[in-house]
Amino acid sequence: MLAGGAGLLFATSGWRSTGAKAQTPPAEPATPVVPPAAVGEHHGLSTFGELKYPPDFAYFAYVNPKAPVGGVVSLQLSTTFGNQAFDTFDTLNAYVLKGNGAAGVEMLFDSLMARALDEPDALYGLVARSVVTAEDGLTQTFRLRPEARFNDGSRLTAQDVAFSVLLLKQKGHPLIAQTIRMVESAEAPDDLTVVVRYGKGRSRDLPLTVATLPIFSKAYYSAKPFEEATQEPPLGSGAYKVGRFEQGRFIEYERVADYWAKDLPVNVGQNNFARVRYEYYRDRQVALEGFKAGNVTFREEFTSRDWANGYDFPAVKEGRVKREEIPDETPSGTQGWFFNTRREKFQDRRVREALGLLFDFEWTNATIMFGVYKRTASYFENSDMKAEEAPSADEVNLLEPWRGKIPDEAFGAPFVPPVSDGSGQDRNLLRRADQLLRDAGLKREGATLRLPNGQPFEIEFLDFSGSLQPHTGSLFKNLKLLGIEPRFRIVDASQYQRRTDEFDYDIVSRRYGMSPTPGEGLKLMFGSASARTPGSSNVAGIQDPAVDALVEAALMADTRTELVTACRALDRVLRASRYWIPMWYKASHWLAYWDMFGKPATKPKYARGAPGTWWYDEAKAKRIGKA
Repeated sequence: MLAGGAGLLFATSGWRSTGAKAQTPPAEPATPVVPPAAVGEHHGLSTFGELKYPPDFAYFAYVNPKAPVGGVVSLQLSTTFGNQAFDTFDTLNAYVLKGNGAAGVEMLFDSLMARALDEPDALYGLVARSVVTAEDGLTQTFRLRPEARFNDGSRLTAQDVAFSVLLLKQKGHPLIAQTIRMVESAEAPDDLTVVVRYGKGRSRDLPLTVATLPIFSKAYYSAKPFEEATQEPPLGSGAYKVGRFEQGRFIEYERVADYWAKDLPVNVGQNNFARVRYEYYRDRQVALEGFKAGNVTFREEFTSRDWANGYDFPAVKEGRVKREEIPDETPSGTQGWFFNTRREKFQDRRVREALGLLFDFEWTNATIMFGVYKRTASYFENSDMKAEEAPSADEVNLLEPWRGKIPDEAFGAPFVPPVSDGSGQDRNLLRRADQLLRDAGLKREGATLRLPNGQPFEIEFLDFSGSLQPHTGSLFKNLKLLGIEPRFRIVDASQYQRRTDEFDYDIVSRRYGMSPTPGEGLKLMFGSASARTPGSSNVAGIQDPAVDALVEAALMADTRTELVTACRALDRVLRASRYWIPMWYKASHWLAYWDMFGKPATKPKYARGAPGTWWYDEAKAKRIGKA
């Protein structure tokens, strides 16, 4: 999200359900236990009740409260949610399954509370001035600000909030609906009070997710079908409204001059640009050329080749374009090629392990990526939730009920991808892979490797961009050496979205970002139920009772220590199961921008802060000819 509004739509944070020592899913979920600090009325929420900012705080520590307002920033979509695609859009509704949602639409809508980017998961009042949490954690009462307004001047009331929660539960994108499925009711006893009730056994992070859902106008959507793709700008209550746009090419947002919440502490020093413009490109190289031409003024670079060689144009040499690398202190999550285990050919763990051995990271990193990356090994890289060495006693307690049902490896040192000889064709790894395939019942006939059912072993790598094709070079070569026929299939964004929504692929690449406080998002990525949900984030099709139980343990944790323990145990099982060919990561952001912005002295710990807390500097813009 550009400017610090809700920002936790798919947040992985929250509360607790039963006990972290639960070893199998209970027949009937127990009543949640809420951290004592969270009971009663508060000006904010966090997973375990800790809040950095007091009730009378004036603004977040990482903003400039006197930042000027004006100017334009143009950028590209770098992270997605809902139905968004990176390279096109055809609807202004990103909250449903249908269509490809436009970048930036989250800026149109306020939420009950907004995230503090220098805390792991804390929220503070936006539309809501306070929240009361019941002793059992199953009821929350939000007290609303009477001044809250939609951008047409109409009041934003508790009826709109209750309507929005239930609308998203019933008709929202499956990822959203699944996340809030344990909301039992949302009611508005009066215009300024919303009462939300949760089912027994609700996930720990559900209250935080509800507090950051977008708020829609009940009057507006009572007259319009919410679930349809549309290019009609919706009525919002946020800091921006839809401006000019051209389907699939660009969309602009205009700052709302009389935005009702512009002076609230959660907004001070943010939403500083008069216009925010998102540009769309079908190709990364074309996008870089767009940045060079000044059509894009802020860019996060994700390609090492371009970072090393693509920024030698005159504007950089003249100092008109700046480059910097800033630390990424959030969990790096996981990135890799994921096997679709719904397909028979990938259901044997030995086959998946064999294929993983054929990717020579050392060769790829040295020859294609300038040696700047580290090999991903964990689903929780760059965090204390990454499993290391032998499991602790508490981890073993969580794993023990599944002994014999999960790989024995999970009880020892966690799986780490082997280091190759860097040749791109490591003979030892090829031999190991060949033996694993033979052990799994595959047979070589001439130059063709056949599956146990007699069919040739063919693999399609599905993508909407060719940017990863060079990185599959050694992998494809090694696959062919063993008699496997790979192909890289590039389809347009709409077809890619449809095929991934319907799980119609062999292998797809995916990067999962992880919250500092993982919660309900774990179910969406790894849970058995999500494996059967169209549009799910569980691209590997993981359906494992042990994984489900460990995810529940993470959701049940009532201390951060218990949460870390559960995530480490989960990491061990996922890594032992070989659901992916792990790629790479780096704990930093590469930023490039035209030197026309000001920025605060402090970067928020859990976000890049750019360009959301930045502002347009007219003097700088004039100096470089961009005013």
